[in-house]
Amino acid sequence: MNKDYPIPDNELQRLAALKRYNILDSLPDDAFDDATKLVAYICGVPIAHISFIDENRQWFKSEIGIGVSEVPREITFCNYTLLDTKILEINDTHVNETFKDDPNVTGGFNVRFYAGVPLTTPDGYNIGTLCAVDHVVKELNENQRNALSIVAKHVIAQLELGTKNHQLYTQRKIAERAVLARDSFLANMSHEIRTPLNAIIGFTDLLAQTELDDTQRDYIESVQIAGENLLLIVNDILDLSKIESGNLPIEAEPFNLKKTLKHVYNLLKVKVQKEVEFNLFLDAEMPDLVIGDQGRLNQILVNLIGNALKFTNEGEVTVSVKKIEETEDSYSLKFSVKDTGIGIPKDKLATIFERFTQGEESTTRTFGGTGLGLNIVKQLVELQKGEVHVKSTLNRGSEFFFTLSYKKSNFEETAVKTVSKNDLGNLKILLCEDNVLNQKLAKSVINNFGFDLDIAQNGEEGIELLSQNEYDLVLMDLQMPVKDGYQTTEYIRNEMNSSIPIIAMTAHSLVGEQERCYKVGMNAYVPKPFKQSVLLKAIKTVMTPDNNTHHKRIIDMSFLDEMSGGDPEFRKDMIDLFIEKIPSQVLQLEEAFKNTDYENVKKLAHNMKSSMDIFMLQDLSNCLSIIEVEASSGEFTSETLDKVNIFHCGIEEVVKILKEL
Repeated sequence: MNKDYPIPDNELQRLAALKRYNILDSLPDDAFDDATKLVAYICGVPIAHISFIDENRQWFKSEIGIGVSEVPREITFCNYTLLDTKILEINDTHVNETFKDDPNVTGGFNVRFYAGVPLTTPDGYNIGTLCAVDHVVKELNENQRNALSIVAKHVIAQLELGTKNHQLYTQRKIAERAVLARDSFLANMSHEIRTPLNAIIGFTDLLAQTELDDTQRDYIESVQIAGENLLLIVNDILDLSKIESGNLPIEAEPFNLKKTLKHVYNLLKVKVQKEVEFNLFLDAEMPDLVIGDQGRLNQILVNLIGNALKFTNEGEVTVSVKKIEETEDSYSLKFSVKDTGIGIPKDKLATIFERFTQGEESTTRTFGGTGLGLNIVKQLVELQKGEVHVKSTLNRGSEFFFTLSYKKSNFEETAVKTVSKNDLGNLKILLCEDNVLNQKLAKSVINNFGFDLDIAQNGEEGIELLSQNEYDLVLMDLQMPVKDGYQTTEYIRNEMNSSIPIIAMTAHSLVGEQERCYKVGMNAYVPKPFKQSVLLKAIKTVMTPDNNTHHKRIIDMSFLDEMSGGDPEFRKDMIDLFIEKIPSQVLQLEEAFKNTDYENVKKLAHNMKSSMDIFMLQDLSNCLSIIEVEASSGEFTSETLDKVNIFHCGIEEVVKILKEL
C-alpha cells in the first residue's frame, strides 16, 4: 500500500475485524456518548472522541468539540495510535518532529496536546481510537492514563455486547420461524387427523343409540372409550405446543370420578399380558362426583398405566386412588400406579420426566414410544396445581404417584340414553360442508334429532339454497372450496341481509379463529370432533331468543403483575396504553397490508408483538410472527390475510375485556 501515513502490518485482518462489528455509519448511542463525556471530564479537555478507522477515513462514533462525522484518514494523528498497544501521548505537538508541521497543529483544530488509546478487539486488532485533545500543553497523570485504558475497554465491551445481541436476535428469529413452521404443521395435522376421527366417533355414538344386545353394547362402549382416548393421544403433540405457549385450558366441570377410573381400567385391560395381574383399588371414602378436568385425568392415567403395562412382563400392575384430605369445599386425592416391571436406573430418575427421555436407550427399540408421555403427564399434573413423583428399583418395578385436588360437586348425575330428544319442533337446517364423511355423519345426527337437513358442497351452493328455500339454521364448515365459511357468512349477513342463526363447525379450535367467527356474524362455534350433546346444546342456544353465545377470552395478567411489582397505577397505565395504541396500530397494519407495503407491515407486526407478550396473548403474538415472516419474504398469501383478520378480531375482543376491568 503506497500511503503518506503508517499502515499496520495486519491491516487486512484489522479491517476485517472492524467490519465484523457493523459499527460504521451507525446511529448515535448514549453508551458511547457517555464514554466520550467521561474522557473529556477526566482529562479536562475541550475535544474528545471515539472513532473507527477504515481504508480511507476516520469515522467518529461519538465526539465533543469536533463538529464533523468523519475526516480523511491521511490527516489523522490516530494512524500512529493504531500501531501500538498502549496509550500514545504527545504533550506538546510544537516540539514533536512527527507532528509539528501537521495542518491540524499549525491551524485546523489547533492540536497542542494529544492522547490516544487504541480500541483493541479481544483477538488483538486495533480498529479505532479513544482520544483526548487540547489546545494547550498538557501531561496526564497515572490515574488519568489508567482511566483512559479502562474506558477504552468499556467501549470494546459495548461493541462485543452489540454483536452478541445481534447474534441472539438472529438466532431468536430463526427459532421463531422454526416454532411457526412447527405450529403450522401441527395445526394442519390436527385438521387432517381430526376430520376422519370425527366420523369414527360420531358414527360410533349413533350406533350406540340403536337397539343392541349386551355383548354388542359392551363392544361399542369399548370403541367409544378408545375413540375418546385416541383423540386425547392425538392431542398430545398439540398439547405440548399449547402448554409451552400457556394456552392449554384446564376445565372445571362435574364428572363421575369412579366411573372415569373404571372406564380407563376397562380400556387398558386388553393390553394386559397373560402373566400380569391388573388391579384397580378405590378408597371406600372416595367421592363419586367431583368438579375438574375429566379429559386431562384420563390423559394422565392412560399414559402412566399404559407405560406400566408395557414395561411389565410378569407380576402385577396396581392402580389405586385414596382420599388424603377433605375440606368444606374440596377433596385431595392421591393417585398411584405401581408395577413389578423393568424399573428405572437410579441415575435416570432425575430426568425421567424430561421430553424425549426414557430410562434406557434400548427402551425405545424394545418397547417403542416417543418419550413424550411422562413429560406431558408432569406438565398436566402441575397445570392442575399438583405434583407427580416416581420411586423405582431396577428390575424390581416402579411407582408413579401424584396428588390432585378437586372441588366438591352439587351436581346430581342422571342417566341419559340418547341426546336426540328436543323441544324445538321440526327445524329445517342447511349444512355447508365439503367432506363426504362429515356430510353423512351430520345427516344421521340431525335426522336423529328429528330435524330436516339439506347439504351444500361449498359456500356458493349454500348461498344459492338459502335464496331458494326457507331454513331455520345454518351449520357452517370454515374450510371449503369456492367460498369458505367466513366469506359465505359475510355474504349472508351483508348482501342477503339475513339474520339466520349460523353455527361454525371446524376441526381447528384456535381462540383467534373463534373470535373471527363471531366477528363476521356467526352465532356459535362447535369444534370437531363434536359430541352430539354439544351440537344439540349449540342449536338450542342459537334458537333461543336473546341468547348470548359469545365466548369470552380469559386474559392472563400474571406477567404484567410481575412487572408492576404490585403497583396498581403501573398496571392501569399499561392497560390504558394498550387500549390507546394497539387498535390504531391494527388499522395501520391493515392499511399497509392492503397497499402491499411489506416494510411497514413487517415493522408494525414486530413492534406489536412485545405488547401481546406482556398480556400473555400467545395466539395473537403467533399471528403477528407469521405476518412478519410473510412480509420479510416480500410475498403476502391467503394465510397472511387470514392472520390479519384473526388478529383484528382478537384485538377487538381483548380491548373490550380490558375496558371492562
